[in-house]
Amino acid sequence: MPQSPTETDIAQYPGPVNEGARHRSAEDGAGALLDAVLLISSGLDLRGSLEHLVEASCALTGARYGVLGLIDDDGVVADYVIHGLDQETMDKIASLPTCEGVLGVLIEDPRPLRLANVGDHARSIGFPPNHPPMSSFLGVPLYVDGQVYGNLYLTEKVGGVQFTELDEVRLQTLAEVAGHVIANARTHAMSERRHRWREAGIAMSDLLQDSVHVDDALHEVATRLREVAEATLVAVIEDQGDGPVPVAVDSSHTFANSNLDKVLELSESMIAESIDSGEVLALPRVGQTAAYVVPLRSKLAPGHCLLVVIDDPGVDVAAPDVELLAAFADQASLALDRTQALAERQEHLLVADRDRIARDLHDTVIQRLFATALQLQGMRRAAVVEEVKQRLDEAVADLNTTIRDIRSTIFELRHHDGGSLKAEIRGLAKEYVPTLGFTPFVRIRGPVDVALPPATAEHLLATLREALSNVARHAEADACIVEVEATGDRVVLRVSDNGRGLAENINESGLRNVRRRALDLGGTFLIAAEEPHGTLLEWHVPLTS
Repeated sequence: MPQSPTETDIAQYPGPVNEGARHRSAEDGAGALLDAVLLISSGLDLRGSLEHLVEASCALTGARYGVLGLIDDDGVVADYVIHGLDQETMDKIASLPTCEGVLGVLIEDPRPLRLANVGDHARSIGFPPNHPPMSSFLGVPLYVDGQVYGNLYLTEKVGGVQFTELDEVRLQTLAEVAGHVIANARTHAMSERRHRWREAGIAMSDLLQDSVHVDDALHEVATRLREVAEATLVAVIEDQGDGPVPVAVDSSHTFANSNLDKVLELSESMIAESIDSGEVLALPRVGQTAAYVVPLRSKLAPGHCLLVVIDDPGVDVAAPDVELLAAFADQASLALDRTQALAERQEHLLVADRDRIARDLHDTVIQRLFATALQLQGMRRAAVVEEVKQRLDEAVADLNTTIRDIRSTIFELRHHDGGSLKAEIRGLAKEYVPTLGFTPFVRIRGPVDVALPPATAEHLLATLREALSNVARHAEADACIVEVEATGDRVVLRVSDNGRGLAENINESGLRNVRRRALDLGGTFLIAAEEPHGTLLEWHVPLTS
């Protein structure tokens, strides 16, 4: 790094002036340099310090235009801080400066470069359309913590004169002071950023403290991370073996959801690698866009990771610290483990409560109903009037039916599963309520959830859907009963209605499929008139081949 001049050096700089003028010039230069130092030291905001540096450089040397090119880890100018051009002029310029012309000279050889006319340099490639004319040029490297952080480019000294050696020395001095100021600003910015990330992690944990819904918790993690990382998109990804699947996504309005599939395709191998290794991986940059795969090292919900996509506006401005991403993900993993544990605890409490209700129904309600039925049967033996006997028989039959329904309910309580076949049957019946105009009565007996193979369950649901569609289209009914009964060796589906009955010419386009499903499974299919009016559909399928 070049050595900065002392005040004595500045004062002794030779020039075409007398001793008094030289002394006044040195004093004025020292004052301007001090003013410039005070300007760039006026705050701890990193971006503000960079803007103040370019402004102070122009004021110190009399330059009309100034540019600070910030260099990334690959030695490429990734961002610019520009002074002297208004936004309207910048919008008209076809493109920003590149590293291919004179600006690239300073990147390749970080030493001061002073030119009378930038267009005369061998590396000059001219200016893009609508670019203001520039002739005189002065550039110096900017060091921060011993590394080239960027380059200061000044052009068009006021008055049409050239930059002097004294301008070069003063600019080097200012650049050295700026390096220390920028280092402090970077340290402050990193401290503030770490504090912000820590606060975001704490806020997320607090929000998930009492959450028992894992899906909601995953969406909250994605939302909080996108906010603190100022990301374009954050997705929670689950590796299901046959490829990554997004289970929670939070994105800005500028990110099209169709782009997520492209990002997933590009990052598929890295997602699996990140989950296996537990390490944060950075995807190759695409232009200004950076992407990271961050594993969620959860104990109760393994196989998940975070995909973070950031449109990076520049060096040292928005690129996240990998360590911060990993720390946030670890905190999220702990919160998700707690959420999963709470969900499982609530499920266990629900199962225990269902078991208690089922036990009470069996030990109390069914026993009382059974005792009542026995009493009625005893009364029937003493009855002499035939009508009384008939009514007692009907009452006993109704009690037996009620006992069977309660036993079916007890079985469902003890084998409850949100994805159960019973739930799907009842859900399908509810789905047809708007079409039918009434709610079908559903009765399920036997171990339907555990007895039916998946293929048989799929065919049963398809048959039920066809049967309910026929009732809605043709029956003109106001009541319908759906019965599913699983015995030791077979399952029976009955759908009966109180409609107008069978038509003379039945269109079997849909019923043909129902019959084929039964025959393919080794079963039988029957459709007949229901007394006193209506239609009965029965579908019998064996449970063992």
